[in-house]
Amino acid sequence: MSNKNEARQRRARKTRAKIADQKAVRLAIHRTNLHIYAQVISACGGKVLASASTMEADVRKEVGNGGNAAAAAIVGKRIAEKAKTAGITAVAFDRSGNKYHGRIKALAEAAREHGLQF
Repeated sequence: MSNKNEARQRRARKTRAKIADQKAVRLAIHRTNLHIYAQVISACGGKVLASASTMEADVRKEVGNGGNAAAAAIVGKRIAEKAKTAGITAVAFDRSGNKYHGRIKALAEAAREHGLQF
């Protein structure tokens, strides 16, 4: 019997393998109870090209609690803007095995609204 975390990690491995086959720049999401983090990672070499999170001072001023959908939407907007300044418009969405709802969905939709394609 596997637990929730092992199942999430298995789903994440499968997703990352497909993205690696595509050789696409990926938008990786990490979610904790209090915060959400987003990174745009290059296809070759795995370099972080842009990042945003609820830990940033600007975001913390806007949103007190980083563990809600409103905060995730702000992070989605910021990662899209930072990716565009780095010259990236298309990414593969790596949700790290998490379900596509709640904060993950809010971040993805905000990133799409502000110009990222995936």
